Amino acid sequence: MVQRIIIIQGHPDPAGDRFCHALADAYAAGAEAAGREVKRIDVAKLEFPLLRTQADFEKGPPPPSVTAAQEAIRWAEHLVIVYPLWLGMMPALLKGFLEQVFRPGFAHRTDARGWEALLRGRSARIVVTMGMPALVYRWYFGAHGLKSLERSILAFVGIKPTRETLIGMVGSLNERKSKVWLEKLQALGASGQ
Repeated sequence: MVQRIIIIQGHPDPAGDRFCHALADAYAAGAEAAGREVKRIDVAKLEFPLLRTQADFEKGPPPPSVTAAQEAIRWAEHLVIVYPLWLGMMPALLKGFLEQVFRPGFAHRTDARGWEALLRGRSARIVVTMGMPALVYRWYFGAHGLKSLERSILAFVGIKPTRETLIGMVGSLNERKSKVWLEKLQALGASGQ
C-alpha cells in the first residue's frame, strides 16, 4: 500500500489560486486524512534554468531546487502530477522542470551492462485540466501530450503503472461540478491512487 506521496503542482501561475491548485489540495487532504505522508513541489515557485545542451543534461550539475525535488521523488512511492493542458501539452515550465529532474544518474543510467531505469517501484497519477471536453482530447486528439508524459518520460524511468484523471470544460465548471471533482480527488488521495 502506498504511504509516501509527492504531489507535483505543474500549473505555471505562482499565485496559487487556480483550479489545479485546489485539486492538488483536495488530493493532499484525502491522503493525509488516510494517514499517508505527503510532500509537495510547486513548480511555479522554483528557480531553475532551462536545459539548452546535451552536455548540460548529461553532466551539468542540477540547481539546488532540482536536487531537492529529486530527493522528494526518490522518497516517494507515488507521484501525482497536476497541470493544465496548454496547446495540447503540459506547460513549458513543467516540461523544463521534468527535463531537469529526470537526468541521467538520477532517473536512468547507461553503462557497460546497458540501460537501466532507476525509478522503478513507483506509480503515478496524472491530473490534467482543459478547456475542451476531455472526451474530445482523448478520442479526437488522441491525448498525445498525456501519452508522451506517460510513455516517453514516466515509463522510460520506471514509473508505472500510471493512471490519469482528465477534467474537461474547466472554464465552465459551476460550483457544484467543481465540488464533485474536488471530492473525487480527495477520494483518490485517501485511496493512494
